[in-house]
Amino acid sequence: MDKLNILITTTSFQDTPGNHHKFLAEQDWDIDFLRGPLSESELLPIIKKYDAIICGDDEYSKEVLMAGKNGKLKVISKYGVGLDRIDLKKANELGIKVTNVPGINQVSVSEHVLALLFSFSKNILSQHQSVQNGIWRREIGFELQGKTIGIIGLGAVGKEVSKKSLAIGMRVMAFDIVKDKIFLDEHSDIKFVTDLDTIYEKCDIISLHLPHNNSSDKLINDYVIKTKLKKQPIIINTSRGKLVEPKAIICGIKNKLIKGYLCDVLNEEPITKKEILINVENVIITPHVGSRTYENVEKQGIYAIKNLKNSL
Repeated sequence: MDKLNILITTTSFQDTPGNHHKFLAEQDWDIDFLRGPLSESELLPIIKKYDAIICGDDEYSKEVLMAGKNGKLKVISKYGVGLDRIDLKKANELGIKVTNVPGINQVSVSEHVLALLFSFSKNILSQHQSVQNGIWRREIGFELQGKTIGIIGLGAVGKEVSKKSLAIGMRVMAFDIVKDKIFLDEHSDIKFVTDLDTIYEKCDIISLHLPHNNSSDKLINDYVIKTKLKKQPIIINTSRGKLVEPKAIICGIKNKLIKGYLCDVLNEEPITKKEILINVENVIITPHVGSRTYENVEKQGIYAIKNLKNSL
C-alpha cells in the first residue's frame, strides 16, 4: 500500500525542536515541508497530490479545496485554533475533514498579552534603545495595578488573561456572547457585562480575544474610536488583524483617543512594505509569536498530528 502524502506548512512546527518531530517521524507517511502561510496561488498547483495537510494560516479558499478534492485531499489539520482562513462550508460540502487544536494556546498567548502591556506601560522598548545609544533619558511609566482591563471574548485565552490580570491587581470586565457561569462563579471578581459599550466606556485597557468573522470584522473602527471610547484606552490584539481598522487606530492615537495599540497580528501576514502601522508612535507589533513557546509548539504539534491520524 502506498504511503500517505502529507504536507506541513506551519513554520513554528518546523522551526522549533521538540517531541512533535519525534512523533511525526514515527508515522509511516511521506512528508513534504513548505514555509507558510501559503497563498491561494501557491496552493492551487500542488494541493491535489496531498492526502492531508498540517497547516498554519494558509488560504484554503473554495477554489483551493475543490482542487484538493479533485486530487487526494481528505483532511486539513489546523495547527492552532483559528479557522477563518479555511472555507469551512465548502470543506463540509466536499467531505474534507477540518480539525483544530482549541484551548491549547491560553498560557503562552496570555503571557504575551501581559508582556506587551508591561513593555508599553514601563517604556521598556524606548528605554532600552536609548541606553544602547548611550543616552540616559528616563521616561515616566504608569502602574497597571488598579487599572481596569476589558476582555472582549471570554474563551480560553480571555479567561487566562482575566486570571493573570486579577493576580497583578487589575480590575477585570469581560464581554462574551455566551456567559460561562461556572467560570464566573469561580472567579467572582470578574465583572461580566452584556454590552460592548460598557467595555468601551469604562476600561483603561481593552484586549481582544475572539475569532474573525462577519460580526467581528473591524470591531474596533473609526466610529467606535471617535464616539464610544471614553478613557483613552490601550488596545491589545493578539487574535486577528482584521478585528481592527488600522487607519482608525492611527487616527485614534494621533488624536489622543487611544493611548496605544499593542498587537501580535496584522491584516496581512507576513508583514509587507505597505503596512501602515509600521513606525507609528505608541504602536508595538510582534510577528504573530504569542503562541510560539517551546512548550506550546510541542503541545500543538502533537495534538495536530493526533487529529490528523484520527481523521485519516
